[in-house]
Amino acid sequence: MNWNNHSRLKDSHSFLSASSYHWLNYDNEKLISVYRNKLATLRGTALHELASNLIKLKVKLPNTQKTLNMFVNDAIGFGMQSEQILYFSDNAFGTADAIYFGKQRGTDRLILRVHDLKTGEVPAHMEQLLVYAAYFCLEYHVRPGEIDMECRIYQNNDIVYYNPTAEDIGPIMDKIITFDKLIEELKEKEGVE
Repeated sequence: MNWNNHSRLKDSHSFLSASSYHWLNYDNEKLISVYRNKLATLRGTALHELASNLIKLKVKLPNTQKTLNMFVNDAIGFGMQSEQILYFSDNAFGTADAIYFGKQRGTDRLILRVHDLKTGEVPAHMEQLLVYAAYFCLEYHVRPGEIDMECRIYQNNDIVYYNPTAEDIGPIMDKIITFDKLIEELKEKEGVE
């Protein structure tokens, strides 16, 4: 057999792929819905990459009430790090869209800022940012009660603010430590590396 050459498609998957065969059960409306969600996900990924590059290059956007503009400009204004991995263990880590730890302007107090860019329509949850704050405190051995914290979600041309306390972050840190140990014990019992 003389097979056609499709080397350009190596390591890629089609939308109607055989390994994701569930589309066989879709009607036209379901297909359209799933396809639009896929496009929204791709758009979100591209917007996150754009935002990260703008922040790294310190390129501000016009000062408007648009989600991307507010997120990028605030991150630059606060001197934040973009796309920072926060690591406690191989079982517990994540990437913050924008993060800052240092002196609070005009004070001697330290502040942890965690900002998250949301490009979808589904309302975001602050818990994700609280987990990032817990990862930060664990990785850098910072006691959450000794610093100020501000978490922000940028979504739908609005900003949701939350100032977590040690009472918010401490239990999450404890759960991460407990669950990490449990996972490691399971790995050992199951012979997983």
